[in-house]
Amino acid sequence: MANETAQLDEVGAEEAAESVLCAHCRLLVPAGLVEPGATEQFCCHGCRAAYAVIHACGLEGYYRLMERMGDRATARDAEPSGDYAEFDDPAFAALYCRPATGNLRAVELVLEGMHCAACVWLLERLERVVPGVVSARVSLARRTVEVVYDPGAVRLSRIGGALATLGYRPHAARENAARAAQRLDERKQLVRLAVAGACAGNVMLMAFALYGGLFGGNLTPALEAGFRWLSLGTGLVCMAWPGRDLFRGAWNSVRYRTASIDAPIALAVLAGGVMGTVNTVLNRGEIYFDSLTMLIFLLLVGRYLGGRQQRAAADSVELLFSLTSGAASRVEADGAVRRVPLEVVRSGDVVEVLPGQSVPVDGVVVSGSSAVDQSLLTGESRPVRTATGDSVLAACVNLESPLRVRATATGRDTRAGRLMALVETAAQRRPGVVRFADSIARPFTLVVLAVAAVTAAAWWTVAGPARAVDNAVSLLIVTCPCALGVAAPLAVGVAIGRAARRGMLVKGGDVFERLARPGTILLDKTGTLTQGRMSVVRTFGDAWVLELASALERNATHPIARAIARDVPGSADPEAQGRQSDRGGIRGRVAGREVAVGNEAFIRSLNGSEPGAGVERFLAGCRAEGLSAVLVAVDGQPCAAVALGDAVRPEAAACVAALRSRGWEVGMLTGDEPAVAARVGAALGIEPSAIRAGVMPEEKARIVRGLGARGRVVMVGDGVNDAAALAEATVGIAVHGGAEASLSAADVYLAREGLKPVVELLEAGPRVLGTVRRIFVVSTSYNVLAGALAVAGVIHPIVAAILMPISSLSVISVALRSRTFGAGSPGTGGERWT
Repeated sequence: MANETAQLDEVGAEEAAESVLCAHCRLLVPAGLVEPGATEQFCCHGCRAAYAVIHACGLEGYYRLMERMGDRATARDAEPSGDYAEFDDPAFAALYCRPATGNLRAVELVLEGMHCAACVWLLERLERVVPGVVSARVSLARRTVEVVYDPGAVRLSRIGGALATLGYRPHAARENAARAAQRLDERKQLVRLAVAGACAGNVMLMAFALYGGLFGGNLTPALEAGFRWLSLGTGLVCMAWPGRDLFRGAWNSVRYRTASIDAPIALAVLAGGVMGTVNTVLNRGEIYFDSLTMLIFLLLVGRYLGGRQQRAAADSVELLFSLTSGAASRVEADGAVRRVPLEVVRSGDVVEVLPGQSVPVDGVVVSGSSAVDQSLLTGESRPVRTATGDSVLAACVNLESPLRVRATATGRDTRAGRLMALVETAAQRRPGVVRFADSIARPFTLVVLAVAAVTAAAWWTVAGPARAVDNAVSLLIVTCPCALGVAAPLAVGVAIGRAARRGMLVKGGDVFERLARPGTILLDKTGTLTQGRMSVVRTFGDAWVLELASALERNATHPIARAIARDVPGSADPEAQGRQSDRGGIRGRVAGREVAVGNEAFIRSLNGSEPGAGVERFLAGCRAEGLSAVLVAVDGQPCAAVALGDAVRPEAAACVAALRSRGWEVGMLTGDEPAVAARVGAALGIEPSAIRAGVMPEEKARIVRGLGARGRVVMVGDGVNDAAALAEATVGIAVHGGAEASLSAADVYLAREGLKPVVELLEAGPRVLGTVRRIFVVSTSYNVLAGALAVAGVIHPIVAAILMPISSLSVISVALRSRTFGAGSPGTGGERWT
């Protein structure tokens, strides 16, 4: 364990020592873009532009806020703004914009890359960046911004471009009616929660006065009666308004003969309320309303926290749909190209897709040829050649040349849309704690009622009706299953909060329960075990030749070109002249020499020159390892080569070993080629039999579903192609830097880079479940002991009213005192908790 910890920490120290951070997004600046002597360094032109805009508008406080937040804040890697012409289309305005005050308009946009309070601070000052914007209200939870603007002063496309320049690519927030209904329901929940909290607080204050008068004897009868009647009124308001959902759920469970934890809790609350009302009217005994209002408040808190998981699941489906392209360049009948909202594109329409743009529809290429990046959907790390007659999928990225595509499916009918439907279906699972509580609700209620009836009958014959009712009511109150209804959800909520402070955003409490015992963990390759981008693995040839190749590839958009420009050492000079991009490569003049970089077929097609023996051996080695290789020719002679691949994360091997040592079976599930997957698996020590390569997204989901039927399956991934598998898994984990859609589909989002947080999370599962079990043991022991004392007549109703909140607070204290995460890194022993 200690060796694993040392390895992981050494990796992190080496990375930090060599890093040069971007002045805007705080990500690493590629070596080729570092400017010696410059005060600010930037990883791309987009970040440079965003930095300039933020300072020009006097918003430097954004960076100061980021510094105060430390590791919790990272700016979005900015990008060129684009034109967003579809935002100005009348169809877009009709679908997504609504009237505001006067002549103003309002629009809600989903934003990529909004992760922290610094982002909120910057976006809510949008009016200082774009004249004509009146206000911007941000919802960090839903990752949306509501912009109120003057359409006579600024076009919506200008606002969209400004947001993209700042690093937050905007998309239309679809399904506004459903979102409005969800927002209204959430507002009602918060209102009920606030009313319950106010009622509980006021009744508790009056209870302090009543208990003080009881023991001190200084409370006058008039004040005592007044406090009792005020407690009655406030308690009945709490039961009738915030607590009505509790009684409605209990009634429905009785009416339809279904098990629900609401039934025994509602029975105890009703019994206490009725007895408290009777005692208030008769001016005798305990009134219970302090305990009842506090119980209702704590129940609502637990249910609100649980409801957030369901709302997050619904938002994930919408976000996945929103992050497919929201607009398309439709080719009209007269040949003109018009940017329109995706909703107006129909099957059979022809759309144009320029280099760098996402394909907005599923369709068939009718003209053009290019390379298409399908990694978001298929996991294939290398671009795929596409020509006339080939099929393309929505959400893939065109890399080289313009394409015209005839749409065969749009919106939810695309492959991305069908994946979204799989996510939506798999996200409806109910937490195991709730299922367990509901399963014991019926027998628990029947047993309590039977014991209460026997208690009342026995005491009726011994001491009369008054004592019989008191003892029966005391039994119902002290045996209220508050641990199932309150303490367990709050215990898991504490663990979720601690996870968030460690950069692990857990969407539901049942995640820890599902991680309590080891099972199978499937790791996606691209972006999870690897860096998720093409990089230079090794080179062959003289340094001056490679420097010419780096200069030629500079500012190109193809992933291979960007990797060579970034990873092959070079200088700002010389500049390439007469650059020409052809299928399979690029050529131009650098420092007076004719330079060409491309695949083997491209280089051979130029003048028929054959590579030397050394280059041939290098190419053969690349093919054997599943690496992509490009040749470099100078003045017509192939004299160098570059091997490219998706580099393995430096901490991945240590993390795989740590997972295996904790009893997990580690496998790889990837859409990439078998040779590439085998190379990565061998580097990490993953058995060949545990590697499944070349699988499509739907097949990934089927594999995970099949394994899940036999045991626990954890899926770790980062792309849209992983979204359905993440949702099908027992627990889906999206790693830092993954596609927004995978973040939404997963149960956990890791805001820290690398696989170390995965190991920490799997360590936390057994500890959290242990805390919940201790709570159940404490609660059960209390119910048995207190119930026995109530049956025996030892517990007076006043004592029952005091014990009820004390029991809840005791199990909550167990949750707060329990430790979830190891004090050290993944190698820390299981007993050292924080």
